[in-house]
Parts: sequence; C-alpha cells; structure tokens
Amino acid sequence: MGLFSRAKPKIKVQTTKKDSFSGWLKCTHCHELVHAKELENNLNCCPKCNFHYRLSALDRIKSLIDDDTFEELFTDVKPQDTLSFVDSEPYTKRLQDAQEKSGRDDAMIVGTGLLKGLPITFGVMDFNFMGGSMGSVVGERITRLIEHAIKERLPVIIVCSSGGARMQESVLSLMQMAKTSAALAKLGDAGLPYIPVLTNPTTGGVTASFASLGDVIVAEPDALICFAGPRVIEQTTGMKLPPGAQRSEFLLEHGMIDCIVVRHELKERLAMIIRYLTNNTSSLEGSGL
Repeated sequence: MGLFSRAKPKIKVQTTKKDSFSGWLKCTHCHELVHAKELENNLNCCPKCNFHYRLSALDRIKSLIDDDTFEELFTDVKPQDTLSFVDSEPYTKRLQDAQEKSGRDDAMIVGTGLLKGLPITFGVMDFNFMGGSMGSVVGERITRLIEHAIKERLPVIIVCSSGGARMQESVLSLMQMAKTSAALAKLGDAGLPYIPVLTNPTTGGVTASFASLGDVIVAEPDALICFAGPRVIEQTTGMKLPPGAQRSEFLLEHGMIDCIVVRHELKERLAMIIRYLTNNTSSLEGSGL
C-alpha cells in the first residue's frame, strides 16, 4: 500500500427501498412524477393536475368527519352465503379473501358523527371490498342508518363508490335497490335531507337506487357515474359514446347531478348544504341542527 493511499470505507448508498419502490409515482392523468407521501398528504389528489385518485373508506371518514366523533353502527350485520353460490370459486372464499384484503367485514361502513360541528348520520362504501359491490349487508346497513336518522332527526350523507350489485347474492342483492329506495322515501316524508356523494366509480344498481335519490347530488370531478359502463354500451349498441360521457362534468351539464366539488372543499360544501336544507325545513325545528 502506498504512503498516501487508504482503504475506501464500505458505505452502501441505498437509493430505493428493499422492495425496489422509491416512493415516486407517475400520475396516470398528467404523467408527472409525484411522491407517494405528497399524494397521501394531498387527500390522494395529484398536486400537479388535481386528478382525484380513489380514497379508502377510513380516509374518507377522516377527511369528512370531525376528529374523534365518528361512532360506527350496525356492525352486527354480517354477510352470509345464503344461496351457497359458487362460480369459479365459492362465495364464502371470496368473502374471506375480501375481508383479509380490506380489513373490513363488508363493503359498507355506517355511523354517526359531526361534520363541521353538525350532527349527521354517515355512510361510506369501501371499494376495496369486492369493488364496493352492493350485497345484503350494504343494503341492510344503509336502511338501518336511514331508520336511525329518522328516529334521531338527523341528515344522511352517503359516499358512493361501487361496481354495482353483487352477483354472488343474485336477487337478494337486487332487492337492496328497492329496500334502500323505500327507506329514503320515508326519510323524505320526515322532512330530513339526504345528500349522496358520487365518487369514481359509481355504477350499476347503486346508481339506479340510493346514489340518485338525493335532495342535492354531489360528485367529485371526472368520476365515472353510470348504470352500464361505456364498454358494455358500445358492445351492445355498436355505437361509441360522446367524449366524456358518463363522467361528472357531462352529467352535470345534462342535469343528472347538482354540483361537482373538489375533494379539498367537500367538507365545507357539505356543511353549507346541510345548514341550508335544515334551516329551510320546518320539520327540523327543535332538532338542534
């Protein structure tokens, strides 16, 4: 070894995590690089183009309900394989896999809480559980939530995100459309407001029932909102849909929804709508709202 030479220190510079994920993502909309932490801190909206990525059910509750005020209800309602349904695999196996993946027992979370200090009943669909599909548990929890809202004289807000009816429950799933719609009719008779928030995607039987029956129907930007998806329609009719059809902006222009609200303003806007509807509904006098 020469006079001025020395052994190089063995320093390993790790540029990526062990799973090879550096934390950087490419936005599917604007194609700019965004760090995952930055996306998370921005309510899962791209900080460059404001494209709204899907938000988990628990994050949705955190973003809309005041801290430490949400109380979950009707957790005793559990899914069952009443029909012993089997397609490529048993329904019981699909339920088990979905529960392990999502950490939830089904695709609907309901409860009560405060939104900007206003007491509400609140439901949110979990798309991570079998695509937010509407089975018996989803319909039953929504119906019980509405009945609870009528009893306690509270408004109802439901955040919708669903691929539609759950095929593994067949007609039992389709029955939930009528059941939730009937419950909402009773809510309307009681003079209590209902506000659905349609997120990407809201499709199938959910769109055909409780997602479209609000006093004020709110949607996030560029959300797919439809009964049958564009690919199915094009295959069935042999015609291409107009550009942007079945997206929030198209539906607002054609009168199916009432307003489009970006995620960062959603909590404030919902509070404003509730204040307006309750202050102008005589049957809510004395309810404390």
